[in-house]
Amino acid sequence: MNVTHLTRRTLFTLTGGVCLSLLLSLTPYANAGEVINYGVQPATQPIYIAKALGLLKPIEKQFKVKIVLRNFSYGAPENQAMAAGELQIASAGMGPAVVASARLPAKLLAISILEQTALMVPKDSPIHSVKELKGKTIAFPGVGSQQYPLLLKALADAGLKESDVKLFKTKGSEIGPLLKSHSVDAGITWDPHVSYALANGWARVLLKAEKILPILQGHYIGNGEYARIDFIEKHPKLVQALMDANVKAIDFIIKHPKKAAAMWAKEVGIPEKVALYSLKENISVYSLDVVPRASAMDAYTGFLKKAGILRPTDNPKIAPSFAEKALDELKAK
Repeated sequence: MNVTHLTRRTLFTLTGGVCLSLLLSLTPYANAGEVINYGVQPATQPIYIAKALGLLKPIEKQFKVKIVLRNFSYGAPENQAMAAGELQIASAGMGPAVVASARLPAKLLAISILEQTALMVPKDSPIHSVKELKGKTIAFPGVGSQQYPLLLKALADAGLKESDVKLFKTKGSEIGPLLKSHSVDAGITWDPHVSYALANGWARVLLKAEKILPILQGHYIGNGEYARIDFIEKHPKLVQALMDANVKAIDFIIKHPKKAAAMWAKEVGIPEKVALYSLKENISVYSLDVVPRASAMDAYTGFLKKAGILRPTDNPKIAPSFAEKALDELKAK
């Protein structure tokens, strides 16, 4: 998921140049009848399943709040909203989640999805190895995205440099159609764009992120949950309830993939066959190993620092106890 311009213009935005419109739309924190803004993206995120399972309604009743899922197309504007105080909690790609927990007054709470990113070629392409991409045009979401350093590593592992290929910057959602029309030779993007292209027969996987950079259980880390520190400190029980709901949702996805696919189709508008394809083909991978442990986070942070997405002094703030308690509660039932 894209973290475009986080090393340039968005860095200014996240560190103080927040636009006035975001500040003016600041939403109050949890008091009776007030709104909790939860940042989401139209993808196969567990929080949508929690909503479909009816897990959010009891939380609203218990804490006398209204939980609103606010949609963002990618991570940078989601983090801008959190910087402004518009969001109290969010679900986003691990790149934006780690950047937020390093640079904003926010903490990483949980790992919610593994995998998600893939390098693809048109389905009938004669290319079957990364080495064969030399001189070819590759679509990607931008220099500030986590897909960019993954692509560079994939090329380097095949003995290629960035100058050996032609990069074409575009939206993550446009990469599938570009592959379908053979406008590019390859493209790297995230789910559900990956599964949409594959399920519709537009493309095939050349290399998944798990082969480029395995970090946890042999997988790359795709998505995380994070929240503002002031919200965590003021409402720890509410944060815990939301993490409990996420973990229950992940457990449901693992046990009932067909039902989960149907729920995503209704909640997000992703075609059911695309969501089910993502689960069956392990494009998006779910695990109950949701605790953001130091070993995995150190490896991920090191990767982002080497790529220039994080500064050498940036270190994510982590609050693993919420995920740990959510797992303990699930196991106790």
